[in-house]
Amino acid sequence: MVHIQPIDWIILVAYFVGILGFGAYYGKFVKTSSDFFFGGKRFAWWVIAFSCVATLVGSYSFVKYSANAYKNGFSSSMSYMNDWMWLPLMMFGWIPIIFYSKIKSVPEYFEKRFNPATRLALTVFMLVYLTGYIGINFYTMGVVMQPILKINILYIVIFVAVICAVYITAGGQTSVIMTDLLQGVLLLIAGVTIFTVGVVYMGGFSQFWTHVPAGHKYLLAEYNTDPSFSFAGVFWQDGIANSAVFWFMNQGIIMRFLSVRSAKDARLTILVVIMVLSPIAMFAIDSTGWLGTAMVNKGLLPPDMDPENIFVNVAFLICRPGVFGLILAALTAALMSTVDTLINAVSAIAVNDVLQPYIAPGREDKYYLGAARWISIVATLVGVLLVPLFARFESIYVAHGIFTATITPPMAAALLLAICWKRYNSAGALATLVGGGIAMVVGMIWPQLMVPFSHGVPMSEGFGNAFKYTRAFYGMACAAGLGVFVTLLTRPPGKEKLAGLIIGPQQIAMKIFKGAEPNTTPGKVVKLKVQASEMAAAGGEEDGSGVALLPQSALKAMNARPGDHVYLCDPRWWYGGLHSIHARVGIAPADAPHGSVLISGFNLDLSLFRDGQTVTVEKFL
Repeated sequence: MVHIQPIDWIILVAYFVGILGFGAYYGKFVKTSSDFFFGGKRFAWWVIAFSCVATLVGSYSFVKYSANAYKNGFSSSMSYMNDWMWLPLMMFGWIPIIFYSKIKSVPEYFEKRFNPATRLALTVFMLVYLTGYIGINFYTMGVVMQPILKINILYIVIFVAVICAVYITAGGQTSVIMTDLLQGVLLLIAGVTIFTVGVVYMGGFSQFWTHVPAGHKYLLAEYNTDPSFSFAGVFWQDGIANSAVFWFMNQGIIMRFLSVRSAKDARLTILVVIMVLSPIAMFAIDSTGWLGTAMVNKGLLPPDMDPENIFVNVAFLICRPGVFGLILAALTAALMSTVDTLINAVSAIAVNDVLQPYIAPGREDKYYLGAARWISIVATLVGVLLVPLFARFESIYVAHGIFTATITPPMAAALLLAICWKRYNSAGALATLVGGGIAMVVGMIWPQLMVPFSHGVPMSEGFGNAFKYTRAFYGMACAAGLGVFVTLLTRPPGKEKLAGLIIGPQQIAMKIFKGAEPNTTPGKVVKLKVQASEMAAAGGEEDGSGVALLPQSALKAMNARPGDHVYLCDPRWWYGGLHSIHARVGIAPADAPHGSVLISGFNLDLSLFRDGQTVTVEKFL
C-alpha cells in the first residue's frame, strides 16, 4: 500500500505552483497569434528536442509501458525503438515541405495540395485524434494518483486540467516549449534514477539480472501468438500507423518543428530526438517494469501486483520520503508536458482550420489570439469529459492501443501518399480519409474482415478488442487501396498543385518560401549592436517580413544580398533563441552608427532585445 508522506505533499504542491508560475511567466512573450501557436519560430534545436521528448513521454507512457515491460520484459522496447525508419523521410521530405510552404497546420497543407473538402475531412480526424489523446492522458493521471491520494479520479483530473489550462492560456506555445523543456529533463532523470536506485536496492546488477525471467530477456516479442502483445501487432500499430501520424501529422509536434529558427535546426531536432533522446526515454519508462518483475521474483514485491500500478509501487518501495514526491512530480510532468502540447494543438487547428476559413474570416489578429485562448479552455474541458469513456476499457494500454489503431490509419495513408505520389489527387485523398474511416468502423462491427490482415494473430474477445493492434494494417490497406483506386480512375492534379508540396528538389521549395532565388552561398555569422530606427520597416512575422538594415561590411562578410533572410539572436546560448527575431536584409544608410544593425522599435520589442545590445546576425536564405 502506497502512503504519501507530508514532505511528498509539500514537494508535489511546490512543483505545481512552480510550473504554474513558470508557464504563466512566458505570457509576456506572446504578442501575436503566431507567437501563441509557433513561439515566433525562434528557438534553438536543443530546446525543441527536449520539449519533443516531454511530449512523446506522456503520463500514460510511464503507466502503459512500465506495465507492458512488467508483463513482457525487454521486448516492450519495441514500441519506442521503431521510429528510426521514418527518419530519412521526415528529415529530407516532410520537414522542408512544412517549413518552406509556410503552412500553419496539416489540414492547411491538404487544402494547398488538394482542395477545401479534404482539408475539412482531415480537420475532423485530427480534432478527434488530439482530443482523444488529451482524454487518455487525463485518465492515466487519475488512475495513477487515485490509489495514492484516495480521492475520486475526476477530482484529480480537474485539478491538473486547471493548472494546464492556466499556463497554456497565458503563454501558448512559448509556455509549452519552456515548461516542457524543464519537464522533459526532469522525467528522463527520474526514470533513469529509479532504475539505478532499484538495482542498488536489490543488491547489484547481477541480482537484478538473475531475477529477470529468461523469457523476458528477448528484445522482440513473439511474432503472432499473443494477441495482447505481438511483433506483428506492435509493428503495424506503433511502428507504422501511430508513428507516422505522431511525427508527420500530430499538430503539436508540427508546431514544435515550426517553432525552430530554420529547416536545418528542425532536421537536427528530429535526428537527436529519434536517435538519442527516444532510446533514453524508452529506458526511463520501461526499466521500472523490468525492475518490478525482478523484485517480484526476489520476493520484494507481492506476486499479485496490478501491472498498471507497478511504476508507483516500485518507486514507493525504493525511494525515501521526499524523493518519492519528486518521482510523483516527474509523473505529473509527463502528463502536463503531453497535455499542454495537445491542448495548444487543438486550439491551433480550431483557429487556423475552422475559425479563420469558415466562421470568422478576415478578422484582426487580436481576435484570433483571444479565440485561441478560449478554445484552449474548451479543449481542456472536452478532455476531462472523455475520461469516463476511456475508463471503460480493461487497461490503459488497451485503451490507447485501440484508439490509435482505429483513428490513425486513414490519416497516415493519406499523408504518405500526398507527399510521395505525384499522381495522387483530391478525389483519392477524400476516398482515403472518408472511405478509410468507414472501413475502420465496419471492421469493428465485423472483425472477421480483418482476418486476412492479422498475420495469424488470434482474435480477442469483446467489441472493439478483436485484433486490437493488427487492425492498423487492415486500416492502412483499406485506406491506401481506396485512395489509389479512386486516383487512377480520376484526372491527375495540375502541376501548380505540386510545387513545393511533394518530395522533390529543396531548391524549388526554398524559392517559393523566399519569393526569389535563395542565396545558399556560405557566409560568416557577424556580431552587431542592435539599434531602433524608424528607417527600418516593422514586421515581425515568422517569415521575416520585418527589415534589418545592415552595413555593407556585414553584408560582404555574410555573403548576403538585400532581400535575403537573416536571423538576429542574443548570443547567450542558454536563452535557446528566446530573444531573437527573423528579418529581411536591407542596406543601412552611410551615416548609421558604426557596427550596428537597425530594426524598428516594434521589432525591438518583439525580439526582447535591449537598444544597443550586441546580437549575432546569421543569413539563412
